[in-house]
Amino acid sequence: MGITEILNLARVPSILLLGAVYMAYVLAGGLIFWKLEGEMGKKDISRLLQNKQQLLVDYTCLNQKGLEAVAQVVQDSSKAGLSMKGNYTTDGFWKFTSSAVFAATVVTTIGYGNISPSTTAGQIFCVFFALFGIPLNVVVLNRVGKYMLVIERNICDFLQEKTVKKRCTRFLIHLVSYLTGMVLFFVVPMLVFQQHEGWTYSEAIYYCFITLSTIGFGDYVAGGVQIIFNPSIVFNVSEVLTDSNPDKQYPDWYSILMASWIFFGLAWLALLVNHTIDIMERVNTHFRRWWNGGASEKEEPGDAGDAVTQVEEDDEIKKQAK
Repeated sequence: MGITEILNLARVPSILLLGAVYMAYVLAGGLIFWKLEGEMGKKDISRLLQNKQQLLVDYTCLNQKGLEAVAQVVQDSSKAGLSMKGNYTTDGFWKFTSSAVFAATVVTTIGYGNISPSTTAGQIFCVFFALFGIPLNVVVLNRVGKYMLVIERNICDFLQEKTVKKRCTRFLIHLVSYLTGMVLFFVVPMLVFQQHEGWTYSEAIYYCFITLSTIGFGDYVAGGVQIIFNPSIVFNVSEVLTDSNPDKQYPDWYSILMASWIFFGLAWLALLVNHTIDIMERVNTHFRRWWNGGASEKEEPGDAGDAVTQVEEDDEIKKQAK
């Protein structure tokens, strides 16, 4: 038996190729981010140092130690929900509504990081809350996603009975479904956030994807607190919290809209990701067949299990559609 046959039996070429593609993708992403953000980061640091020196020159009574003390006050105030633009504050960020939103970000694994429990009891409770809440969230979202798929398939079946070109009809239904999801979960929220948060359209669409994909950097949080230091006004205590929201008033429906958008948006994007995974698996299967010279592959144990699972899911969806 030759080396090629041994590698084919072990499926090593496919694994190595996937690993190489994955590493190349990550490294290419790192290179692009480095080029896009690296130079700007150096410029920001240089500007920050100049502003710091100018601040010490303008306020001679403020030395390095005093500057550090002011920065600490600003940081602590932002965490507590105190606006530095006035001598007032609300009930803090741990109100019931914001606490409920925080609980949702925990079970959905978004984890913005704009607020977090600081007490020992709160941190321990967060661990157990997430331990049971994350699987519960996955089950619920999976169920909601299946119902979305049921609606889509019911529409497909209904229209296919009325037309002759069934494949074209199914493709158009899928396309309309994706476009509708894009409008509902990206375009409309983008307009809402641009209006109520004061973000640009690019910042709003960026926030939508970062949230629904559960990446959750926390640099932008709708209705929350973001500490984004503007290099041109840094160390100006009255303006340092440029994107802090204690000064903003939100309508009553805003939090309800946010919760609904996150919940259904997560389910929709999870379906989209699953479709993408399925496409990648099909591409991987075609590549393996091409590597084997077009010969049919022996079924792996995992493939049979996946096939059974897919059949069971299809049967369940058909039962729900009836």
